[in-house]
Amino acid sequence: MITLEPRRVSAAKDGKPAVVVGSAAWKTLGLSRAGLSRYLRVAQKAAGLQGEVDVLLAGDRTLRRLNREFRGKDKATDVLSFPCLAETAGEYAGDLAISLETAQRQAREHGHTLRDEVRVLLLHGVLHLLGMDHETDGGTMALRESHLRARLRLPDGLIARSSRATAKTKSKPSKVRP
Repeated sequence: MITLEPRRVSAAKDGKPAVVVGSAAWKTLGLSRAGLSRYLRVAQKAAGLQGEVDVLLAGDRTLRRLNREFRGKDKATDVLSFPCLAETAGEYAGDLAISLETAQRQAREHGHTLRDEVRVLLLHGVLHLLGMDHETDGGTMALRESHLRARLRLPDGLIARSSRATAKTKSKPSKVRP
């Protein structure tokens, strides 16, 4: 199931933030719960992940809190994955949390839609639910994500972007001081 955290999008008559919920919130974002749910099932099948996945679409504040609480990192992030316990594997795969604020910034930076960025993050999270870790696997997850992105017709994913950014930083000439 995909859950959208209520968003405060505009001031109400009394000056307090208005909360947009239900289908209006999805429309405001240009997203569809049904469409993302279908995509998630396709991504799971392509990656070989079995079982239910619950997804929370939230803001940076929520992702920062979750990242601090579960990973000890006091900063917002784009996607977090919470794999299931071994006893429920196959029936339940785990949970994903995605920051829509970060996703929107990344979509703008890379010239695609919020919908495409959320799909990139869903795929990335699915691979983490499978136990993959791009920080420690020597490129295995990057290769798998690249293959799946091409198969699912997605723009560049997180690992590819980060690799390009690292390469650009390394290729910049260092400043020589007189």
